[in-house]
Amino acid sequence: MKQILTTYLQQHAFTHFDLKSVIFDMDGVLYDSMPAHDKSWRETIEEFNLQHLPNEFYMQEGRIGKSTIDAIFQRNLHRNSTEEEEQKIYARKTELFQLYNSGATIPGSKEVLDYVKKEGLTPVLVTGSGQPSLLNKLDTHFPGIFTTATMVTAFDVVHGKPHPEPFLMGLQKGGNLMPNQAIVIENAPLGIEAAVGAGIFTIAVNTGPLPDAILRDAGASLVFDSVIALFEALPGILELLRDTRI
Repeated sequence: MKQILTTYLQQHAFTHFDLKSVIFDMDGVLYDSMPAHDKSWRETIEEFNLQHLPNEFYMQEGRIGKSTIDAIFQRNLHRNSTEEEEQKIYARKTELFQLYNSGATIPGSKEVLDYVKKEGLTPVLVTGSGQPSLLNKLDTHFPGIFTTATMVTAFDVVHGKPHPEPFLMGLQKGGNLMPNQAIVIENAPLGIEAAVGAGIFTIAVNTGPLPDAILRDAGASLVFDSVIALFEALPGILELLRDTRI
């Protein structure tokens, strides 16, 4: 573990971590919402007589809606969607998502957030989601953790994941931080790619059907098989982050 941290510092020309914030993705990290996202996307795309690939929406997770729709249009029709098509597809997807989503949180997520807060670190949310049904419930499920000032959503960015813009904005919302002053908790390859692109040490939790290798290939420095496993390891990780210097 210490060698992994040292390698990160060397690659990014930092001498140490100065941890101030932990940046969290939402779907698949805090909420068990990805099965509902996947089902609603698949059914919507089929209703519009378009084809999708196996696990496509787990691979596309983190993109803003327009980017996901345009990727499917490019493969099926060799063009981007029109504004009208995009609005119709996303409205239908949102309708189905609200039908299928249980609203359940990921086991261990509240414990991780509470521990981060107890350690004096600022939790920041960076999500590609624009689903009010989830965003509006964050304070109900995780009271006192996030505020509008510490959240980056699909409504805030021009370039969604895998572009680093959402995480660069997350650093700003965490207190105008440098990359070595935060870590990221992600579950999706595009989110990991975006966080790594922003220069932040990135930990993956594999809460979906994708192989661990896909998350590592996207750039995750550590991969856990659940948020509970991350919670159990987190005190040791934070201690090492504070002690590691080159």
